[in-house]
Amino acid sequence: MPPSKPSAPRLFPNQFESALSEVVHSKFSVAVNSATSALHIACLALDLGPGDILWTVPTTFVASANCGRYCGAAVDFVDIDPATGLMNVEALAVKLEQADREGALPKVVVPVHLTGSSCDMASISSLAERYGFAVLEDASHAIGGSYQGEPVGNCRHSAITVFSFHPVKIITTGEGGLATTNDSVLAQRMADLRSHGITKDAQRFELPATGPWSYEQQALGFNYRMTDLQAALGLSQLQRLKPIVAERQRLFHQYSTLLADLPLRLLEIPQDVDPALHLAVIRLTDPSPIHHRRVFDGLRAAQVGVQVHYTPVHLQPYYRRLGFCEGDFPEAEAYATNAISLPLYPGLQAEDLQHVVDTLTTLLRS
Repeated sequence: MPPSKPSAPRLFPNQFESALSEVVHSKFSVAVNSATSALHIACLALDLGPGDILWTVPTTFVASANCGRYCGAAVDFVDIDPATGLMNVEALAVKLEQADREGALPKVVVPVHLTGSSCDMASISSLAERYGFAVLEDASHAIGGSYQGEPVGNCRHSAITVFSFHPVKIITTGEGGLATTNDSVLAQRMADLRSHGITKDAQRFELPATGPWSYEQQALGFNYRMTDLQAALGLSQLQRLKPIVAERQRLFHQYSTLLADLPLRLLEIPQDVDPALHLAVIRLTDPSPIHHRRVFDGLRAAQVGVQVHYTPVHLQPYYRRLGFCEGDFPEAEAYATNAISLPLYPGLQAEDLQHVVDTLTTLLRS
C-alpha cells in the first residue's frame, strides 16, 4: 500500500487571531461568531452585571447598548458631537461629574467609532482613570483605521476593542467578530466564555483530572466560536485590508470634492484620525424631516442604495419602555433627521459615484 498523502494544513481561528493581533498591535485576540457576541463576552469579562451601568452613544447599532442588558446591567447614553457623529467627550465629562455626585458612575463606557473614525480615545481614557470605569471600544466600523498614528484595536486607551466582520463591513468572515486586548486575564475569560465556559487546560482544573479526555466547565459560557471556514476567509481578507481601506478613502475624498457646493456636509474626520471609512455619511443643511425623507426617497427611486445609520437606540421601543424618550439626546435625534449614508465600497465605479452626485444635485437644487 502506498504511503498516504500528508493532510493539508488546517486554518484554525487562532491563526486568524494571531494575524489580526499583528496588524493592530494587540497582545491578544479572541475570535467569535459576531461582533455582538464579542461585545457580550467582553462585558462579562469586565464583570459587568446587575447593579452596574453601561454607557454608550445613541447613534449606533443596538448591539452597543444591548450587550449591557444581556449582562443584567442598566444602560444610559452620552450624546454625540454633531460634526463627527462620535461620542461627545465634553458631554461625557459633564455627565460623569454629575454621576459621581449622585453615586451612579458607569462601570463600562462603550465609545463607538462611527463610520470608521476613532473617537478621542486619549481623552476618554483620561476620564476612565479619573472615574474608574472600563473602556470597551466598539470598532465594528474601524478595522484598518488608526488614531494618533497607531492602529485602532491596539487597546492603548481601552481594556478591550471589538471588531465586526459582517458581510457589509470593511473585511468579512461571512459573519463574525473579534475582541482584542492586552490583558491576559481578560483574554482568557473571553476565550472560555465563547466556548461554553469550558477549559481543557489541566493546569487550570478545579477538580482532579480523570484522564486525558478531561475538561471542565468553570463558567456559564456560550457557543460563540468562529468556524474554521470563517477564519480562513478572514485570513484571506486581512491580506487585502490596506488596499481596501485605501480605496474607501479615495472614494470618500471624491465625494468630498464633488459634493462641496451642495447644501450638505460629510461627517468630519477628527484630527489625529486616519479613518477606515466604512460609511460615507452626509448631513443635509435643511433640518426638515420632510426634506430628509424627500431626498432619501429620491435617491432610492434613482436606484441609489442609501441608508440611515442610525435611528437613535434610546428611541427604539425596547428602550422607550425603559424610560427613554424624545428630547433626551437632542444631537443624536437631530442627526437621525438629516443623515444619509451614501454608497461606499471597493469596486464602486466612477460612473456610479457620479450618478449618486448627479442625483443628489438634482434633488437638492430642485
